[in-house]
Amino acid sequence: MKIGITANPKIPGTAELCRKIVKSIGKGHEVVLEEEIASPLKAKGSPFEGSTFDLLLAVGGDGTILRAFQLGEGDLLGINSGSLGFLAELMADEAERYLPKVLAGDYRVEKRMRIRVTVDGRRLPDCLNEAVVHTASVSKIRAFEIRVDGQLVQRVRADGIIVATPTGSTSYSLSAGGPIVDPRMDAIIVSAIAPFAPYFRPLVFPPKGRVRVGLTKPKECLLVLDGQREVPLKGTETLEFTASDRPARFIRFRDDFYQRIEQKLARP
Repeated sequence: MKIGITANPKIPGTAELCRKIVKSIGKGHEVVLEEEIASPLKAKGSPFEGSTFDLLLAVGGDGTILRAFQLGEGDLLGINSGSLGFLAELMADEAERYLPKVLAGDYRVEKRMRIRVTVDGRRLPDCLNEAVVHTASVSKIRAFEIRVDGQLVQRVRADGIIVATPTGSTSYSLSAGGPIVDPRMDAIIVSAIAPFAPYFRPLVFPPKGRVRVGLTKPKECLLVLDGQREVPLKGTETLEFTASDRPARFIRFRDDFYQRIEQKLARP
């Protein structure tokens, strides 16, 4: 079995946890460490870009999980060694207890929709949470145009536009007034960041809808993918978003989405 391990070594205790995980896996499997975590473990590291694994372990916070899905493919187990950990399945102190089940394939796979992003027809990494188009300069509003399947939906002046999945509906989209959408559904949620006029409300499109976001007047913007990658834009590009043909595959032992909302988002 080929197992990839990626982690955020800047979070206290993460490197030591990864050391324990590698020891628990033993020598019966091929373990590949991403370069960033291999260094503190004094081991050989490899780049993950475009790699495929039987298992992908992401140790850190939600950002580590989002980054892992942009780098590689495989059944992913999120192990929270950070703070929020909304996407992670296990806490750090549960990792060694559940690892034998993972290695034995004794788990459920939950598929979650990702967004396919193209800029002028060029495909960029898929997004599990959201793709955000926002102004390249602070406090500079832009005039955006939103279309779906060729039809004009709305024009809005705002600081930016968020195109989110149901998984991302509890993240940046939520802070911009978007709805919480059950991740068992497939949908594309479009919200505006600080719209100039109060009439704009978040929009929900079918997953196979081809959503386009453009500027009525070309000006520089920035496209941010899952908070991990930034793509500078001139403002003349055609940006298209639709459901990816490659869903994210989460390793699950629990079914506690609404409990997580109550524990991590709803309580003060």
